[in-house]
Amino acid sequence: MLYNGIVKTIILTSAGFKTPELQREFLKALPKPPASLKLAYVTTASKVEENKDFVERDRKILIELGFQMEEIDIEGKDYEELKILLKNKDIIFVQGGNTFYLLKHVRSSGFEREVKELLEQGVIYVGVSAGSYVACPTIDMATWKHQDRERYGVTDLNAMNLVPFLLSVHYNREKYREALLSGAKDTKLPLRILTDDQALLVKDREVTLIGSPDEVKL
Repeated sequence: MLYNGIVKTIILTSAGFKTPELQREFLKALPKPPASLKLAYVTTASKVEENKDFVERDRKILIELGFQMEEIDIEGKDYEELKILLKNKDIIFVQGGNTFYLLKHVRSSGFEREVKELLEQGVIYVGVSAGSYVACPTIDMATWKHQDRERYGVTDLNAMNLVPFLLSVHYNREKYREALLSGAKDTKLPLRILTDDQALLVKDREVTLIGSPDEVKL
């Protein structure tokens, strides 16, 4: 849907923009050069992970691409605080980690409400792994491959519903196929699957795979 001529743009990734191809496609989707864009780097999901190397890797890539970055943690923030933190940002980049922990604080902070308002103003949403999962109607697929993930008290798996499909990321090993088949049979929503070298560019209702090779089909 268009809001005052603005196209809502969402980019959902498995592992960020770690390949040159994904970086090129990301830059092509932007309205201005990176140096002219302010990016909010939301790291909340990574706080409970022992290995945070991926956070530093993606931070370095974004800095090298030239973005003006501000790191933001949404835990403990309320809606008014978030509005101030995200004011004048052009891109909301939501990093990976524990999907349940992220969803818990998406809810408690009012992040979902603010993101939806910002999308209508032309702000771009970028998700990485957990950041991509919470953009879907539900995070049910976060349980398919790893049943033992800490859930931090989250029992309601409904998420932000920014896109009309479920997503499974990090599909780099054939061992995940059976788990995804089992999970997908219990949902009526479409399922998209990404390897770490792929992402989905969503412009309103149009979804385009970027990266390579072809999209995985079950």
